[in-house]
Amino acid sequence: MSVLTRDEAQTRAQLLDVHHYRVDIDLTTGAETFESTSTVRFTARAAGDTFVELKPVTLHSATLDGEPLDPAALDGNRLPLSLTEGEHELRVATTMRYSRTGEGMHRFTDPTDGESYVYTQLFMEDVQRVFAAFDQPDLKAVFEVAVTAPDDWTVLANGITERQADGTWKAAPTPLLSTYFVCVAAGPWHSVRTEHAGLPFGIHCRRSLAPHLDADADEILAVTRACYDRYHEKFDEPYPFDSYDQAFVPEFNAGAMENPGLVTFRDEFVFRSAVTVTERQTRAMVIAHEMAHMWFGDLVTLRWWDDIWLNESFAEYMGYQTVNEACSDLFPDTWIDFGVARKAWGYEADQRPSTHPVAPDPEAVPDTASALLNFDGISYAKGASALRQLVTWLGEKDFLAGINIHFERHKFGNATLADFIDNLAAATDRDVHGWAEQWLRTTGVDTLTPRLDGEGLHWNLTVDRDGSRPHRISVGVYDRDPSGDLVPRERRELDVPQDAPAELAGPRPALVVLNDEDLTYTKLRFDDVSEESALRGLSRVPDPLTRAVLWNALRDRVRDGDLAPADYLEVALAHLTEETELALVQGVLAFARHQIADRYVPADERPAALATICGIARALLRRTEDGEAPGLRLTAVRAFVDSATTPDKIASWLDEGTVHGGPELDPELRWRILARLAVLGATDEAAVAAELERDPSATGQEGAARCRAALPTPEAKEAAWSALFDSDDLSNYLFTATAQGFWQPEQAEFVGAYVPRFYEAAVALGDRRGPAMAEAAGRHAFPAHAVDADSLALGERHLADTPMIPALRRKLVDQLDDLRRALRVREG
Repeated sequence: MSVLTRDEAQTRAQLLDVHHYRVDIDLTTGAETFESTSTVRFTARAAGDTFVELKPVTLHSATLDGEPLDPAALDGNRLPLSLTEGEHELRVATTMRYSRTGEGMHRFTDPTDGESYVYTQLFMEDVQRVFAAFDQPDLKAVFEVAVTAPDDWTVLANGITERQADGTWKAAPTPLLSTYFVCVAAGPWHSVRTEHAGLPFGIHCRRSLAPHLDADADEILAVTRACYDRYHEKFDEPYPFDSYDQAFVPEFNAGAMENPGLVTFRDEFVFRSAVTVTERQTRAMVIAHEMAHMWFGDLVTLRWWDDIWLNESFAEYMGYQTVNEACSDLFPDTWIDFGVARKAWGYEADQRPSTHPVAPDPEAVPDTASALLNFDGISYAKGASALRQLVTWLGEKDFLAGINIHFERHKFGNATLADFIDNLAAATDRDVHGWAEQWLRTTGVDTLTPRLDGEGLHWNLTVDRDGSRPHRISVGVYDRDPSGDLVPRERRELDVPQDAPAELAGPRPALVVLNDEDLTYTKLRFDDVSEESALRGLSRVPDPLTRAVLWNALRDRVRDGDLAPADYLEVALAHLTEETELALVQGVLAFARHQIADRYVPADERPAALATICGIARALLRRTEDGEAPGLRLTAVRAFVDSATTPDKIASWLDEGTVHGGPELDPELRWRILARLAVLGATDEAAVAAELERDPSATGQEGAARCRAALPTPEAKEAAWSALFDSDDLSNYLFTATAQGFWQPEQAEFVGAYVPRFYEAAVALGDRRGPAMAEAAGRHAFPAHAVDADSLALGERHLADTPMIPALRRKLVDQLDDLRRALRVREG
């Protein structure tokens, strides 16, 4: 199959003006394939040769202006077209294959009740798996979709759908859309429908999740309405589509997809077990993120994939900011979670060899395969951080004015980085072009360090910068009171680089925190006095966002080899047990468990690291016995289960169905405990089968796959390996669950023989099953536990010598760099 190049897309865009698609899909022809016919009306501006893309099982027929084309001319995914100047109509009839990898038309049968569902995910180039199309973002057209479905199914699409007298479903014509936004979701959905602002709103899930969606429907719809109203306060252009549906769909690869009028979400967001408020906040942020795309991405779309940040960075920033503004009664400060959890993703990505500018040079994204690699922590988290810094520097009023100019000039069309910056510049006298060059065209993370000079009551603060970007930061100055609390003396804005040192009145402060409100994107270091205060008094800092900045600084120092992992764990033990901000507890425990315990400490120190984490969890459990902080207690239970080094306590919880003092064990906790018991060799196949009988849901199937792969027996490991790599029967989710169970640090010697087998197996899998499964293999099936020089050398040899698809190569570059960093941290 050929990937589309940027040059080819530009050539085709100069030749064609695409007007209208009629897409007819028949979902009644069996469980393996469906029928698809597309009729495309377009204009050729001159005579010339081009092609239309499709990936069929069978190409039944193709006609151009009524004249048949030879189906045998299909070359991979390209059907060549020779055009005369003027109007044309192309009709292509195919049989297409359902997907089990989340690409194209994904089909899922719910093990709970046997009901089947299908939905499309057409991002980048997967529309070709559903219907023939001129597949590039700048050839927008109107789409009319008709679907034939089983009698008891409901069909959802980008526009309002109605069932016709002949039993087919017809969707209202769309405004101009890019091909990758077309969406169909069909099945016996459970739906909750309402209206808001004169538009039909709906939320949908599979029937087996109906009680759980109903339980959360009020919150989901309240967030949706609040964000919708807030965007209409921010944006002059009204919501541009005829309805707003949100479908929670099974086995979805991404968090969500911004299909206009029909946003699809992974249905883990329909919570069937207890969750914390931060997990609900994440769902709210994703709702806000995808709704922001209705304007930035859907109304105005990138011209080519080098500008994907224009979609994702904007939606990421706006998602957090809008939930913070519109849903503050539910979620008081989303930027804490962004700083601790999301921003770390950007910092990590930006320090790997695979880093790239937020806005890469167009020549760096020559085709769709390379573009797919940029959906990462740079385009999302770093880009959002850069926009937050831009708003700080520019002011929100001018920022929104520029955004609204952008919408007005390019609505229902396509735009580039240059367009975006020109439109921002039209709203301000500031040098936005210079800012963009320094922030969006560069890579890497700056580091800021405070330096204090003076004596007595007169001190000067100078910020030393390792890097090249300008920063507008908030500086917090803190004193220690007699009780030991760190109390704010002042907070001031500061531009870096400075014109002159900042004068501080009063005695030398106990703590100086650069980037105190986390308004810029940078690593931080401390002066000597501030470092001692931070390590000794972190929990005595009053503002949780400041504490988040301090925890992030410590995290960066561990990753850079400047702070011993054991010292970080001691700080966590001293301060996390007193922490009240749930996002901080979750973020610190996650880093401690999955980076420090699993990778950064040598094998002989790992039991002590896990014991420290269990100690933190026990202290939090004691603190929450009164039931006043259920989210904190749930977090502590999860951490204790995941870090247990002996089975007795967690096995007793499983036997009794509860943790003493609560909570009762729901399915998520039961599978979590059973998975840890499997790792410890304290359960068996019979227990896994019994739990699956108790919970035969899709999530239960994944839990069972994870547990079975974690069992430390030769038979279990070989069966899991064979399921992963010797057949293509596993869906994307069951593959991920199996891979997550397979490698365990506790079983390093037991699975050692599989490490050299991984690379050849993963390359073959990627070649057979494509980029989504290759990415899953590189992310979840990589032997990340094997932190040693031999494993690194083995991976580097394969990377140098073995051809592989770009999605897998990118994941392996990142994984090996993480392995290299872990070795440096271990070496001290």
